[in-house]
Amino acid sequence: MAWQTHTVFNQPAPLMNSNLFLSDSALREAVTREGAGWDSDLLASIGQQLGAAESLELGRLANSNPPELLRYDATGTRLDDVRFHPAWHLLMQGLCANRVHNLAWQEDARAGAFVARAARFMLHAQVEAGTLCPITMTFAATPLLQQALPKPFSDWLSPLLSDRYDPHLAPGAQKRGVLIGMGMTEKQGGSDVLINTTRAEKTADGFYHLVGHKWFFSVPQSDAHLVLAQAPEGLSCFFVPRLLPDGQRNALHLERLKDKLGNRSNASSEVEFFEACGWLVGEEGDGVRQILKMGGLTRFDCALGSHALMRRAYSVALYHALQRQAFGKNLVDQPMMRQVLGQMALRLEGQTAFLFRLARAWDSRDDAREVLWARLFTPAAKFAICKSGIPFVAEAMEVLGGIGYCEESELPRLYREMPVNSIWEGSGNIMCLDVMRVLGKHPAALELLAAECAEVKGQNRHFDRTWRQLQQLLRRPAEEQGREIARRVYMLGVGAQMLRYASPPLAEAWCRMMLDTRGGMRLDEPTLEDLLLRAMGRGRQAPQA
Repeated sequence: MAWQTHTVFNQPAPLMNSNLFLSDSALREAVTREGAGWDSDLLASIGQQLGAAESLELGRLANSNPPELLRYDATGTRLDDVRFHPAWHLLMQGLCANRVHNLAWQEDARAGAFVARAARFMLHAQVEAGTLCPITMTFAATPLLQQALPKPFSDWLSPLLSDRYDPHLAPGAQKRGVLIGMGMTEKQGGSDVLINTTRAEKTADGFYHLVGHKWFFSVPQSDAHLVLAQAPEGLSCFFVPRLLPDGQRNALHLERLKDKLGNRSNASSEVEFFEACGWLVGEEGDGVRQILKMGGLTRFDCALGSHALMRRAYSVALYHALQRQAFGKNLVDQPMMRQVLGQMALRLEGQTAFLFRLARAWDSRDDAREVLWARLFTPAAKFAICKSGIPFVAEAMEVLGGIGYCEESELPRLYREMPVNSIWEGSGNIMCLDVMRVLGKHPAALELLAAECAEVKGQNRHFDRTWRQLQQLLRRPAEEQGREIARRVYMLGVGAQMLRYASPPLAEAWCRMMLDTRGGMRLDEPTLEDLLLRAMGRGRQAPQA
């Protein structure tokens, strides 16, 4: 007798072969509104490629096969090399080909290039996040190096601005493409880099010898790192190549790779410098100012990356709910589940509008007001969005139920990935202190925030009340209130964008959900339907300014 225990049914197919760009109405609108509509066709092509099953499998493979440290070869010669799975290299090749590491810094960059680059970054982040670490650091370091690259390395600019990925071990000038890493934090200091103990002594030839360590040495396979060390005049920034101009290995030893919760595809290491050769970037004692030039860019990418992970988690959850039946209905039609999915979509709508307005501010580097806009809202965005990502992905897991907690689903990897963006480049309290610093040192920042709120004053009572409450907090700001201040700055920034650009029902719903302290918000059915359709690339178009 043939035994059949059961027939498999009511099991939704996994989400694959979708277009990550065309299926996101809020993203498409934001790209056009903020000045990068010229990139929409390419973004649609990238979105189709990245949504394919083959690309998603590369993301899985890169994380299932983390990098390995090769300290010595068979003869005992010191190597300090990092070996990656082939999937890592294919993902990196795609990122560089799409210029996610340098689009905005091209000599012929179009207006809106920063916005277009942000959209490309967001699409790639939905497939695999670890590869974005070298991309982000190279992107942030490039404008600094365009101005202050040490003279012996002037021929690195061409590969730095290329669209090629070249993982071969060779001096930078001989490569088709180069990547830049960073080495800032030490065991005793973490974010407090002023107490770094790595020291730098100038040689007769003009470069410096570095002696010390870094507790986190990001992307150790990079062609060069920007490293903080104590010089005679104070904390300074140094360009430390992996290979010296004559092809010899620099005197830096990788001690181990970090065994991390997530971000498994990417290598993070500990390093020791044994009189490693470094070249001064800028002036001695100017290290903090130099890294702050990069810090805003990396922090923006942290917020953007968390948003992208949230978007992917939501897409997986919504696709499941559209197919799975429970108690006689599709999950998406169950009233409570419908509210959960609608409110998740509404949160993403606000984040998308705000982040791409922020990208436009970063794109307007010659406009003092836009520079201040980016300076104020970037740390607020990193704090609020990265912090909200962890419970958001957990909620997406609940939509799938038990299978969402199993490794066959994408969601466990997304969940493990989430905390790194809150921690890297300054954790939550550091971001809130930065928001308070901007408001305290730059009176124009408060004027800018007031102008933002004045433009939409009277459109929503919850928004207006939140602005009044923040004004009260800022009359006598206390450090222990920093999180509340940063949270309200962020909420006002997002709320202003929603009131300007979203349809009135969505804007009103967002303000009630995020700003009404009484809670208990319920989305009406027309708004729910519109949100869910927009999350799939359909639904009503928002009015454009």
